Amino acid sequence: MASPIEHDAMSRAIAAARDSPRTLPNPRVGCVLIRPETGETIATGIHRGPGSPHAEVEALTRAGADARGATAVVTMEPCHHIGRTGPCSRALIDAGVARVVYGQADPNPRAQGGAAALADAGIQTDGAVMAAAAEQLNIEWTHAIRTGRPHVTWKFAATLDGYSAAADGTSRWISDRESRADAHRGRAESDVIMAGTGTVAVDNPHLTARPAGVALPYERQPTRVIVGTRELPGDAAIFDQAAPTLRIREHDPATVLSLLAEREFCRVWLEGGPRLAGAFLEAGVIDRVIAYIAPAMLGAGISALVTEAATLGDMHRLALDDMSRTGDDVRLIGSFTPRPDEDRGTSCSPA
Repeated sequence: MASPIEHDAMSRAIAAARDSPRTLPNPRVGCVLIRPETGETIATGIHRGPGSPHAEVEALTRAGADARGATAVVTMEPCHHIGRTGPCSRALIDAGVARVVYGQADPNPRAQGGAAALADAGIQTDGAVMAAAAEQLNIEWTHAIRTGRPHVTWKFAATLDGYSAAADGTSRWISDRESRADAHRGRAESDVIMAGTGTVAVDNPHLTARPAGVALPYERQPTRVIVGTRELPGDAAIFDQAAPTLRIREHDPATVLSLLAEREFCRVWLEGGPRLAGAFLEAGVIDRVIAYIAPAMLGAGISALVTEAATLGDMHRLALDDMSRTGDDVRLIGSFTPRPDEDRGTSCSPA
């Protein structure tokens, strides 16, 4: 059983992983090496993205000879495979650590087996320590591994009476500045910002992440994915050089997500429009909804969603995960219960 010292170290490992840069398509992982007697931190490591050292290796490198006899506290079970880098289980064994404590068990069948390998090497191993908090670091990545498709978050803004645009199509700005800044932070955490060709034709959005009012560097921008068959003008903003753009001339959500899974995208940020969101909702592939509700009313306009629902029995009900204020708006975050048939293997590869 993990000690209070180890629980404290796990909290620090989780905090370090949470502050790490985008690691897509890999998970965020933090590792803290401690002295078992005192809990003193020897070294901390985080994973920084594909091809870079995993968190355990970064911490071991920083610790050097001091790693021998230490306890390694890791947010995820050390991997036991050779990908772009070697297995972390082997690195921990070779470094001479005495004990390994981890949070989330690795859900990727290609990387599992680290805990067993450590135990076989005589290293004390304890898992599922603060596992729920550790899994929160990688909800979308874990979903993609377990279901074989990206995790989809649908974000929209609406008035109190449910409209996302006025009758003439104008929609800037229904939400306030704080809500828009919050949404840009969500964009920045995603692999993909998705919209339909109708939204692009009407709004000409840039679909880039600007969490501090300034666009992220090109290499950190999510890929803009435009779904639909409508022809778009060559000078549309989504074709500028601010971020990669991928056109998918399809309407079927399953096909769209399959194509994105092939590219190892794990986190999709869906922004519209209402027909595209409706298609994804009816297909059962929206996992989370973030709604910014403005204290305003239009009386008429364009709904945030277009679906085939005809009666209350067709209503799509979510579990409410969070309700908070963003400026003068109310932000609601809800999630759908995963369908029992969604467990189809791996779409994101560890590195």
